[in-house]
Amino acid sequence: MSIRTTVTLDEDLLERLKRESRKRGVSFRETLNETLRAALDGARARPRRSGFKVRPSHMGQRPGLPYDDVAALLEFAEGPEHR
Repeated sequence: MSIRTTVTLDEDLLERLKRESRKRGVSFRETLNETLRAALDGARARPRRSGFKVRPSHMGQRPGLPYDDVAALLEFAEGPEHR
């Protein structure tokens, strides 16, 4: 069963659909229907992403390095000309 309806498309979308229709050699209607089906099926088929987990690891401490001094840490990590 099909139903006739009016849809207002953005210009860029209209051009993309027309181009795809010409490329595949099928009607605009068929291209629009297949594109909508694919988009709706794809939206349902996407698996839910699991949360990102950070696994900390102990890296030890360097004696004499002031961990509360950001400038000293930057200098240690990137060298004396870190600015």
